[in-house]
Amino acid sequence: MIPYLQKCRKLTIHLKPVFDSDIVFIQRFLHNGPDTVEELLDRHVVKKEKSLNDEEDELLTRQRLTSTRREALALYRDIFRATRFFMWPDSRGVLWRDVLRENARKEFEEARFEKDPELMTRLIISGRDAVQSALEKLAEKQKQQIAKERSGTVEKDVDSSIF
Repeated sequence: MIPYLQKCRKLTIHLKPVFDSDIVFIQRFLHNGPDTVEELLDRHVVKKEKSLNDEEDELLTRQRLTSTRREALALYRDIFRATRFFMWPDSRGVLWRDVLRENARKEFEEARFEKDPELMTRLIISGRDAVQSALEKLAEKQKQQIAKERSGTVEKDVDSSIF
């Protein structure tokens, strides 16, 4: 340790002597501690690594948003395709097709500026499930209607209880 200290340069500060015989020397070895506040902060504050990871994270976030937008658009198109089968009017006389399309448009407009990827994924999954269940219920009602027609009892209006 002593040879190491001897190799280090010394910084000596001469203080104003009180008396001629009283000379005070404060010795401080360089490289023992920081010389400036910036140096102190650099040594003791955790730095955020600036590397390609930041750019890669941004790229992945963009890709995720792009893929969820693509999925949302595909879901919207699927809803429009599925609603073409709902051709009977509701109690107000408006076609179910138009009611369903209007509701889908409202839902998509409300979620348009959503940034949370988990929530967007949840909305897309629940939308797909809703479309699938509506189509299954429609198919079941059509099977019942066909069975009634074959048995001879025909109903003129399709039951709107599938919703």
